[in-house]
Amino acid sequence: MGFAMDVLNFLAVAFIIVVGVLVALAIVLFIIDRLQTHDAIRRNYPVIGRFRHIFTTLGEFFRQYFFAMDREELPFNRAQREWVKRAGEGKGNTVAFGSTRNLNVVGTPIFVNAAFPPIEDQTTHAAPLVIGADARNPFHAPSFFNISGMSYGAISKPAVQALSKGAKDAGCWLNTGEGGLSPFHLEGGADIVFQIGTAKFGVRDADGHLSDEKLREMAAHPTVRMFELKLAQGAKPGKGGILPGAKVTPEIAKIRGLEVGQDGISPNRHTEVDSWEDLLDFVAHIREVTGKPVGIKTVVGAEDAIEELFDAITSRGVDSAPDFITIDGGEGGTGAAPMPLIDLVGMSIREALPLVVDLRNAAGLKDRVRIVASGKLVNPGDVAWALAAGADFVTSARGFMFSLGCIQALKCNKNTCPTGITTHDPRFQKGLVVEDKWKRVAAYAKNIVKEVETIAHSVGALEPRAMTRACVRIMQDNGRSVPLSELYPPKNNRPS
Repeated sequence: MGFAMDVLNFLAVAFIIVVGVLVALAIVLFIIDRLQTHDAIRRNYPVIGRFRHIFTTLGEFFRQYFFAMDREELPFNRAQREWVKRAGEGKGNTVAFGSTRNLNVVGTPIFVNAAFPPIEDQTTHAAPLVIGADARNPFHAPSFFNISGMSYGAISKPAVQALSKGAKDAGCWLNTGEGGLSPFHLEGGADIVFQIGTAKFGVRDADGHLSDEKLREMAAHPTVRMFELKLAQGAKPGKGGILPGAKVTPEIAKIRGLEVGQDGISPNRHTEVDSWEDLLDFVAHIREVTGKPVGIKTVVGAEDAIEELFDAITSRGVDSAPDFITIDGGEGGTGAAPMPLIDLVGMSIREALPLVVDLRNAAGLKDRVRIVASGKLVNPGDVAWALAAGADFVTSARGFMFSLGCIQALKCNKNTCPTGITTHDPRFQKGLVVEDKWKRVAAYAKNIVKEVETIAHSVGALEPRAMTRACVRIMQDNGRSVPLSELYPPKNNRPS
């Protein structure tokens, strides 16, 4: 009996202490909130006003896991992310009871099933396609689905390692992004596309200009197959990036060609390029120095600008053309960018891709200039649509991030990515186990190819690149769908 009383007395004292501490804390917070001047809610509603910030922060979490339906979230909904997750795990992607997608949404692509599709022994796989046939070292690209640019620095060491090994196994290329070529890109032995950004990271001299010596050094790597001159990316066209000096470690400095602690500032465009003529000269110079195919990456703002590019190529001759053009849509992703650029600048890939393909074909450059589509193309239907619209290749960054385990936490710019993909904090990086994740990267790429082939066969094409715009219908606001071939009829060749 005495022991029980002692326990009750202890609990009562503990309770009083806890309540006292909470009351004291509330009084302190009350005084702080009343005296501070930067938050009107907290000043007018001391202590209680703090819950607004807490609930706002938690709202993102609750919406993602409890309230949002499978097709509601942006930029990628749960259904899209779950498909990638299952594909990366090698699980079956069959579903029951019917589609959860609202097929009446304007812009929805609907593939036209053939009355008599080819039987299995009539179908083929997409053959490797040559890029830069006139370069000293052409690239025979094995896969139509590849990994888009993600810089080491923007993503972590284990993320790059897993992508490299996965890309090698899947037979797809890995784009370095504008942060330069790291040893981790090379570890897996995958085909590499070296991206040259406006700051020339990895191929710059001490003054930040393009270094031919370093270009040759990069080109000497046998797995570096092509060079991509980045003019703009979808999430921030016309805006260069900044890597704070605090993040420029000795390793990053060596890779990017910076001093330790030096801010890595990317201009908003290449200072050497003031016109399309300058651009073609620049492309030709890089091709001559490296001997490898050279292309450009850009975002379409208006048809006139792209017409001017092809006019310049036509006037100079076919040999002056870039070997490929990567079209990034305004819906493209990034680790960090101003909201107005993310939301409002740059044409969507759904509009830009058919436009550029038509202008290329009208210029008679279909077999000379390959078109690469990029921008929120992560599921088989997205990739199949792009190939039917005329793309030769499709690249994805965020799709492969999902295969690595990305949960769309939207913390890419805060170095607190909980899955270890976009952070350099060892605490979070330890969650990304390379030996597990590279297999998911490879499985995702392989499953995309397999499912796109399934779509192609269902519309009567023997292989994915044989699909045409007539194979796709686009839902309109009147509730009817229209063939893509009617929305974007082929342009006639220009007079020579």
